Amino acid sequence: MARKMKTAEEILKEETGEVRSLRKHESYLISILAIAWAIFQLSLASFLIIDGTKARAIHLAFAMAILYLSMPVVKKPPNFLKYFAATYKIPVNDYIFAIVGAIAALYIAIDADGLAMRAGFPIDRDIFFGFLTVILLLEATRRSIGPALTVIALAFSAYAFLGPHMPQFLAFKGVSLNKYLNQISLSTEGIYGIPLGVSASIVYLFVLLGSMLDKAGAGKFFIDMALSLLGRFKGGPAKAAVVASGFTGLVSGSSIANIVTTGTFTIPLMKKVGYPATKAAATEVAASTDGQLMPPIMGAAAFIIAEYVNVPYIEVVKAAAVPAFVSYFALFYVTHLEASKLGMKGLPPEECPKFFETLKNGIHYLIPIGMLVYELVIVRHSPEMAAYNAVLILSVIIFYQEIRKEYSKGEKDFIKAIWNSIKVIANGLIGGSRNMVSVALATASAGIIVGVVGMGIGGMITQIVETLAQGNIFLLLLITAIASLLLGMGLHTTATYIVMASLTAPIIVNLGASYGFFIPLMAAHLFCFYFGILADDTPPVGLASYAAAAIADSPPIATGIQGFLYDLRTAVIPFMFVFNTDLILHEIYSWWLGLLIFVMACFAAFSFTAAIQGWFIIRNKIWEVPFMLATAFVLFRPGTLLPLFGLGEDMKYMMYLVGMGMFGLLVVEQLFRARLARK
Repeated sequence: MARKMKTAEEILKEETGEVRSLRKHESYLISILAIAWAIFQLSLASFLIIDGTKARAIHLAFAMAILYLSMPVVKKPPNFLKYFAATYKIPVNDYIFAIVGAIAALYIAIDADGLAMRAGFPIDRDIFFGFLTVILLLEATRRSIGPALTVIALAFSAYAFLGPHMPQFLAFKGVSLNKYLNQISLSTEGIYGIPLGVSASIVYLFVLLGSMLDKAGAGKFFIDMALSLLGRFKGGPAKAAVVASGFTGLVSGSSIANIVTTGTFTIPLMKKVGYPATKAAATEVAASTDGQLMPPIMGAAAFIIAEYVNVPYIEVVKAAAVPAFVSYFALFYVTHLEASKLGMKGLPPEECPKFFETLKNGIHYLIPIGMLVYELVIVRHSPEMAAYNAVLILSVIIFYQEIRKEYSKGEKDFIKAIWNSIKVIANGLIGGSRNMVSVALATASAGIIVGVVGMGIGGMITQIVETLAQGNIFLLLLITAIASLLLGMGLHTTATYIVMASLTAPIIVNLGASYGFFIPLMAAHLFCFYFGILADDTPPVGLASYAAAAIADSPPIATGIQGFLYDLRTAVIPFMFVFNTDLILHEIYSWWLGLLIFVMACFAAFSFTAAIQGWFIIRNKIWEVPFMLATAFVLFRPGTLLPLFGLGEDMKYMMYLVGMGMFGLLVVEQLFRARLARK
């Protein structure tokens, strides 16, 4: 178990760049850089006023420096390259890369006035630093999140230059080196574009809040709360895993971090009550992957969606809320069905944490989260201000927590309590910066692809995608879903979303309109985002599956397949909200109507889940499955039945009665069969 747990931690360390076991002075250097980055970001949200481009450049410079100091060139090299894979020290070459990478990233800020004066006409120095920025960024990205995003960015860049020499259906007029660098690394249309801007201004603060909560002990509190409420019920540890991962997902943008935080406790408990290792790991994978669907962070994509769709951030939260909670409720139901199939029970009451004691010891962790929600939803402060205020409140709470700990021990050592508080906060700042490295690099590198598309090849790609889809909106959605899954196997979730949304979101909207379907831009962007997330547990690559399998001691591929089967209930939701915009609350302004839509969507997800799990109240008969799928479809898209009954659009919500009637028939029929079986 210890060896497997270490493997899971190693996967997380690779994601956050903590691969090297550094000497003390090297560890201090990286920690100082990480804390300096955190202080800079907090200053941006409070008193520091600088140009947005300069803020993005500094943000990227910190990420580049920390990455090069933390990650070796190669991980498993041949003997003659072992120097470049050193994990016990920082080689000289990586010091050089870190310094040069930071300077290259900062060039657009250092010579901002000069670049503005000669916009479109770069001099040799501009070209040199622009080229250096691209190369060092792509190398940093390769080390951080693997070769996929780097290869895709290079492929798009090559296409920009080789367009005139491509076959006719792929032909493109091409660009010069000057135009390429001016667009990609010397302006805000590429690397320093919207994705990196959102990473620098908003995402960092939310990731920092999540890191500080984790270091303060909130992760353990969420798990204990979930176990105290659900542990004693049928399949209780699995249900607790879903709830705990949902809470962790509120402030975590990483499925792997979610797995290592919650799965360490929940997977062994699931196995203890009878879950097979593969299903225990797969449940945690599905729960943690879906954590990225949960507002307010949504794997950093919520803020980028707001910028791309040009709506207030709260509108993204509103659109994402119903699908996210429906997905979690359905997964909760999956755990119940699995427990029913396997005849499992819950944990003995004495092994479950006491609810009121757990709540009393950790209720203070809910204060910054409550404050965050209050400021975002009620006061409508900007996301960065809301996150900044939540971080400040959490810092005060950490001081209170550590002082209370000391006094509860009877030591009453105030100085020690203050020092412990400072250490917890410092570790939170360092953890936040480390967690942000991959996000910053992914958004910057994805900006290369966005910038190349903006040079004019976007229209060519649109034609290619439309040709493949043959004018069929359903086929287009399927192509987008499959492409997102394939890309997401090797890309960071946020990068997958940025790439796919840049290429296909406008096509989905326009092609839908040409065939009489109104598809909001928000729905198209969320569609791309959902399937990018699902790639996290798609075999054979999904790293989330490997992390959970390492804890559960289960086969990674089998875990990934089982997790993907669980996630089918999530995969169907994007197709539904594309054609039923009520599910993203588009032009829905009534709380009661929104609640009705949510409840009906939950029953739809339950019916769909029961169909694919092969179990409802008892084991399904083959002829029941089509009826369950039809029930799910009616409840997800009640407007489908209107032409059948000759009714107008104003009667759409009455069709929920038909869907619930079908659901009720299923319940009655299965209860009757269950009663006969008992006889």
